[in-house]
Amino acid sequence: MIASVTGTARHVGLDRVVVEVGGVGMLVHTPPAVAAAARTGSALSLATTLVVREDSMTLYGFAEEGHRDTFELLQTVSGVGPRVALAIVSVLTPEQLAAAIADEDVRTLTKVPGIGKKGAERLVLELRDKIGVVPGAGGAAPAAAPTGLPWRAQVVEALVGLGYSGSQAESAVDRAAQGLGDQPDVSEALRAALRELAG
Repeated sequence: MIASVTGTARHVGLDRVVVEVGGVGMLVHTPPAVAAAARTGSALSLATTLVVREDSMTLYGFAEEGHRDTFELLQTVSGVGPRVALAIVSVLTPEQLAAAIADEDVRTLTKVPGIGKKGAERLVLELRDKIGVVPGAGGAAPAAAPTGLPWRAQVVEALVGLGYSGSQAESAVDRAAQGLGDQPDVSEALRAALRELAG
């Protein structure tokens, strides 16, 4: 398994980066906040996991080992694949997820796109004896790099990529923008919009 990747960011998308390692460009799918924090041409180090399917091998990367470990744990739940697991770790920190599971807080879990009431109940049932405070979790998210694209459009697109509707994303960004400056970091704006959606 590829447990980590360190190299130069050659391309940065909304939810993926290409990291050059030893002359090879590795496509790594990430939570939107991680991609927003990456700078093209700068060094980047990610905790990673390789998901192997019959017809594909997909590499996922995270800023913290705890987020990667949570992503892997989530996929042990029936019906939870990489896409849903990525949405969960994009919206909830490992600590927030652990608290929601321990408190059987279905309402918090259903704020994640793709998770309905039954799915949330299944997460609680299957993870309550497995999840705790994940080692390596926590820590401040890295600051986002400046970008030439409008921050608002980037945040809306990232939220839509997580499964929210365009109108939900637009409304959340509008509400979040009231507490942000004229040119906020994309990752800061994304976190603020996610808090609005979870409110």
